[in-house]
Amino acid sequence: MSVKRFPITLRGAEALRVELRKLKSEDRPNVIKAIAEARAHGDLSENAEYHAAREQQGFIEGRIQELEGKLGNAEIIDVTSMEPTGKVIFGSTIDLEDEDNGAKVTYQIVGEDEADIKAGRISVGSPIARALVGKSQGDAVQVSTPGGQRSYEIIAVRYV
Repeated sequence: MSVKRFPITLRGAEALRVELRKLKSEDRPNVIKAIAEARAHGDLSENAEYHAAREQQGFIEGRIQELEGKLGNAEIIDVTSMEPTGKVIFGSTIDLEDEDNGAKVTYQIVGEDEADIKAGRISVGSPIARALVGKSQGDAVQVSTPGGQRSYEIIAVRYV
């Protein structure tokens, strides 16, 4: 069985590493200490503090496993080290103009865990990213959105 690798930007991988370090070096020791303190209070069957700490410990351990798995299967892509061909690829930043109303938007195509529409980062699996990948500056792109069909012109493609 082959392991499925998934793309992630350099920034996204570093964010996962920072979260993992915090979970292992701060959160895990704190919850272990909380469990020990709750145990010291006696009867565990009616000890809400103990049960809450154990639940928190389960969440932390699960998140640690999830992050380690993601980082282990990640294909880290540094778009700044790639040859600037002008084509839209994973990690590139694209300036678009809505052909209907002239509104300008900027998106960076990132991995699923990094997507944040408010920050202008869209998932590589999103409809707009799928429509953009492989296109070049000056191309017109039709995108099916929940609000209907949209038409964009690619103004610029940057690898930053």
